[in-house]
Amino acid sequence: MRRGVVRCGLAALLFGASTPFAAQLAQDTNAFTLAGLLYLGAALAVLPSSLHSRPDGGSLRRGAGRLITAVVLGGAVGPVLLALGLQHATAATASLLLNLELVFTVVIAAVFFREHIGRHVAVGAALVAVASVLISGPGATTDLRIGAALIAAACVCWAIDNSVTADLDELAPAHITLAKGVVAGGANTIIGLTLAGPPPLAAVGAALVVGALGYGASITLWVAGARDLGAARAQVVFASAPFLGAVVAWTVFGEPLVPMVVVALVVAVVGVGLVSRSDHTHEHEHHAVEHDHEHDHADGHHDHEHPDGFTGRHQHPHAHERVVHDHPHVPDLHHRHAH
Repeated sequence: MRRGVVRCGLAALLFGASTPFAAQLAQDTNAFTLAGLLYLGAALAVLPSSLHSRPDGGSLRRGAGRLITAVVLGGAVGPVLLALGLQHATAATASLLLNLELVFTVVIAAVFFREHIGRHVAVGAALVAVASVLISGPGATTDLRIGAALIAAACVCWAIDNSVTADLDELAPAHITLAKGVVAGGANTIIGLTLAGPPPLAAVGAALVVGALGYGASITLWVAGARDLGAARAQVVFASAPFLGAVVAWTVFGEPLVPMVVVALVVAVVGVGLVSRSDHTHEHEHHAVEHDHEHDHADGHHDHEHPDGFTGRHQHPHAHERVVHDHPHVPDLHHRHAH
């Protein structure tokens, strides 16, 4: 669990810091072009590691449906909606509204993917939802409400993407990020260039750099962390990203502090804090399965042996026999059972 928290925390750090910079680029760059360049930058960031270890045909076939869903919603539709929303909201407000991704991820993971949530996660997600309402509620301008609706729609897309990719254990996190970057990023860039022509070279370079760090490295770290924690808990950790984005907007870009936004920030922080510890214990069954993901031999689930005696952290196809036992756990790759 600690490893998953660290990975998702680093992902949040990178993505949160990138949002205010993307908001600056959104003022002068077509939404499709910006979304495409951010994900092309993500593809460039993971290209070396993806080429070093390529997925086999069987893994691609087994994960094709989930990968397509992640690419279309997470890599193509979601980023465009965010880029459009950034044109109607300040960087700080947009950053905090991205907390809705946590709320939608918890709901979708629980309802459609049968992921165990628990009282702390449910209450924490509800508080984050309240914080988002405070930002875009009765006192908000029409322009802000439009931006909030677009950002909320982007969060729905990413929530579906989160739940799908957390379960996509046939492919390495870098392969998923590369597919999003090349396919979705390439398609959006072509659409944007067709609609509005090329942006300045400086904007192109900046978008690629922001995409490489805030999307490429961030997505890869989040997917790896979600396999350790489950989609809902991984998103709880990742929910620190919007807070960091708001701080960057207030300090680096000099955006004014709005009292209601500060109140919303405090409410959201309390909500995230509630779900920071949400593992549970009960007797549970693991069915026999064969899959491919990163692991070591000290977690009680990977007891196979290697000819050379290697036991460190590594990744390769491996099988698990059926087992019934009792220990503290969260909904990681091996604990997505019903309750």
